[in-house]
Amino acid sequence: MSRMSQPESRALVLSALVGAAGISLALVWYSKTRKSRGPKTLTDCYLSNHERHSQLSADDWSEGAVLLFQEKQAEMLEKLTTLILCVSELKDEVKSLQEGIPKLQEQVREGLRGKLESHKISPLHRATRRKRTVIPREEHLSSEEAESEGGYVTAHTDTEEESDEGNKDPTVNFPAKDLVEEKDEFMLLMQKIDSLHRGPESEKKEGFMMLLEKKDQYGQEVPFLWRLARAYGDMFDLTSDIEDKKSYTEAGKKFAEEAITLDPMSADSHQWFAIMCGYMSEYESVQNRIKNGYLFKDHLDKAIELNPQDPLSYYLLGRWCYAVSQLSWIERKVAATLFGNPPTATIQDALHYFHKVEEIHPCYSKFNYVFLAKCYKDIGQRVHALKWCDAASAMAVASNEDKEAQKELVSVLSSLGV
Repeated sequence: MSRMSQPESRALVLSALVGAAGISLALVWYSKTRKSRGPKTLTDCYLSNHERHSQLSADDWSEGAVLLFQEKQAEMLEKLTTLILCVSELKDEVKSLQEGIPKLQEQVREGLRGKLESHKISPLHRATRRKRTVIPREEHLSSEEAESEGGYVTAHTDTEEESDEGNKDPTVNFPAKDLVEEKDEFMLLMQKIDSLHRGPESEKKEGFMMLLEKKDQYGQEVPFLWRLARAYGDMFDLTSDIEDKKSYTEAGKKFAEEAITLDPMSADSHQWFAIMCGYMSEYESVQNRIKNGYLFKDHLDKAIELNPQDPLSYYLLGRWCYAVSQLSWIERKVAATLFGNPPTATIQDALHYFHKVEEIHPCYSKFNYVFLAKCYKDIGQRVHALKWCDAASAMAVASNEDKEAQKELVSVLSSLGV
């Protein structure tokens, strides 16, 4: 039977009521007609008492039946009215449910998305078997890891994959394939840039140009920004022109600052912002040198707090302590006038940080050995100073920094009478 609309239901009920009312009115009319109708024959006038009694009983029964039917009709009418109201309310509730279902579905989708994000589900989660992209890493992989990285993903059997496909929720939106590929491309680019940074002068320049080409595409990524700042630092080291050095340091400082703004918990961003401040101190006024010195120290402290196992931060902090210990009287007065309290550090502080570098990374750099020798020379420990000079001499000269370290080493040896 087809579903009946509310207007059709109401029409059917009303027609039934009209029919019932018509029967009731007919019975009332019949009763009154019999009462009001006069005698037409002599026989009718002289009805026996028995016939009169029977006639009265019939009339009384007709009136009682009419009254009883009217009561039943009123009771039925009341029940039908209640039924109509219930059907109307039920229809309203069904309509509300129909309107609420899309909202409920959206809430379910959002809940599922939140659950997936909280568990960090991989974009390739339970996908069909495919060849994985191998991303080069510095660490050596075990034979089992190498097989896993270079081969097919076999963590799930075919049965599990089929089961997973059958249980997939169509409302869950996984990252698009192109988004995954873009992420892999970015990771490979960063590893390429790191490799070029460790290379000779030509590779450092190549890495710098590569970063500039990708700046519009990845200019909002923190790993990209601090590497771009580092590349400007490389260019600072590779040029001898003062104006170029200023330009490179200003740009590098700007990008490192942007990286910190995007992620204040990035140790590399704080480290390279500090380095840019240190570079700027080489050609600025005494006032700006001291100001950048404070920034240098603050951001290095933050970098060490976030990554306490990076030897570069300790080496730079040792350099800062050594430089502060060598400040002239005039420079200290200027710092006290401008900033209230001038920076303070001693040779012992510098020694502590240079030794920390050796503790984390033995044979870290030629310059670290040279500064250990300089510190021991300044506190009068000639034997220890010569020991670290020998260690520095044993290291090859492989970069411009090493060339500068070699010049400092010659100066230290000369001051020691060697």
